[in-house]
Amino acid sequence: MRFGAIEAGGTKIVCGIGNAEGKIEERISIATEEPRQTIQKVAEFFNNKNVEAIGVGSFGPINLDRGSPAYGSITTTPKPGWSNYPILAVLKQEFNVPFGWDTDVNAAAYGESMWGAAKGLDSCIYITIGTGIGMGIYMEGKSVHGLVHPEGGHILIRRHSEDEFAGACPYHQDCLEGLASGPAIEKRWGLKGIELPNSHPAWEMEAYYIGQAVANAVLMLSPKKVILGGGVMQQKHLFPMIQREVQSNLKGYVHSEHLLEKIDQYIVKPGLGDNAGLCGALALGIQAYESRQDQ
Repeated sequence: MRFGAIEAGGTKIVCGIGNAEGKIEERISIATEEPRQTIQKVAEFFNNKNVEAIGVGSFGPINLDRGSPAYGSITTTPKPGWSNYPILAVLKQEFNVPFGWDTDVNAAAYGESMWGAAKGLDSCIYITIGTGIGMGIYMEGKSVHGLVHPEGGHILIRRHSEDEFAGACPYHQDCLEGLASGPAIEKRWGLKGIELPNSHPAWEMEAYYIGQAVANAVLMLSPKKVILGGGVMQQKHLFPMIQREVQSNLKGYVHSEHLLEKIDQYIVKPGLGDNAGLCGALALGIQAYESRQDQ
């Protein structure tokens, strides 16, 4: 069987075809332009692919309330043209197959629990740090939605004593995303993160902020694995810095060998690499297919 996967991001949309074992067999990347043109290219990719179902992990915020007329829509995004866009309804007009639907980071957490760094565990969180910051939560064997869905990228954190940057979030200014996202790094220092040397003070500040977010997640959610992905986390030297910050913040209060002695195995990069979101969308598609089969 073949299943479709769509990882819808604010910069690009990645479409793929995979099997029930999580292997991506074909993929394509499409620039996220205005909705009609973009979705037309997505539809062209899936035409004649004969997939059994399609999973969609989308940038947000999105509507996950099945009882709402706006279910399947992207809601208050600042992405021009995409606010309140009914992406799932439009896709369903193109393809008469079951659809899975969730946030891109929830999809990534789900994919990592199925085939990646959290395989065999019933809980994990996935934090992506890139153009934006998002947190996907997989707890007790299922993705967490709640009232809307988690927005861990916009939590409030303590400001670094040497940070005079106002913040880059258009909604909250100096929330986690406003202080630690890729655009925040570039606006604060005048260079993209990839252009800064490992010794630059940007990274100590970055670890300070991400370390708070992870420590807060450990205290609130107690996940069995913390997975950090996204463009900023391509800076591999950040991992030990963040791990030390988490230990410093927790001060031994959460008494677990995973935090005290094995933290390098607890706070990790995605096991699925750049395919975490796409494999998560694939898993959503498989789940949607199996749910229909059980009905």
